Amino acid sequence: MSKVIAMSGKGGVGKTTVSALVMRYFTKHFNDPLLAIDADPNSNLGETLGLEIDKTVGDIRENFMKDPQGVPSGMDKMLYLEMLMNQVLIEEKAFDLLVMGRQEGQGCYCMVNNILNRFADELEGNYKYLLVDNEAGMEHLSRRTSGKVDILLMVTDYALRGLRAVGRINEMLDSLKIDVKHKGLIVNRAPENLSKAFLDEVESIGVPILCTIPDDNNLLEFDMERRSLLELEDDSPAVVAIDGMMEKVKEIID
Repeated sequence: MSKVIAMSGKGGVGKTTVSALVMRYFTKHFNDPLLAIDADPNSNLGETLGLEIDKTVGDIRENFMKDPQGVPSGMDKMLYLEMLMNQVLIEEKAFDLLVMGRQEGQGCYCMVNNILNRFADELEGNYKYLLVDNEAGMEHLSRRTSGKVDILLMVTDYALRGLRAVGRINEMLDSLKIDVKHKGLIVNRAPENLSKAFLDEVESIGVPILCTIPDDNNLLEFDMERRSLLELEDDSPAVVAIDGMMEKVKEIID
């Protein structure tokens, strides 16, 4: 069964950037296969990796719902949807990426969602590690049949709003019936010294800080130049912070 690393946090705190930096660590330090799932409807993870995303799982779902009878003659609906899922899987040398894309529109999606979720669960079995970049509501994780997360990395920026969003996510975990074995907090764009008010809020949430990421101008430059964050230099401040954190994460989950 895959070791699952999941990311959570409200929009705008840098969660997808952190996900890309975690993937960079995997490409440099792991030989085992990694499947990354971009489960955020904004679907920006591929862009941070320098990849063009043509189709998503959401596109498959919407197109099928528009024309449920459009399955080729003699082909089972389940096999047809699984074939389409294989087509949207992006296969790279060091990792594979599956982009979930848009959320459901109107109508009953139960049948198609069950098939797609089952395929995703079977796909995960081919990888030792799974990285999931979630939306704030954690819908994708709540739908996974295994319901297991080895470590949930909760991302905030240096602001109480982002931190309180982490607190709300933490509170909803029990109701979502997600088995989270370990949790850690990542503070993005952090100053050298965190304020007492911020640290008091962290203590009240009860999730330990695993990593603080300083402002890193390289991230802005790479974004403006549309370069993959996988190409960042080893001494880039954000890379140093994430690499140090991942050494701890590896010990926790392995």
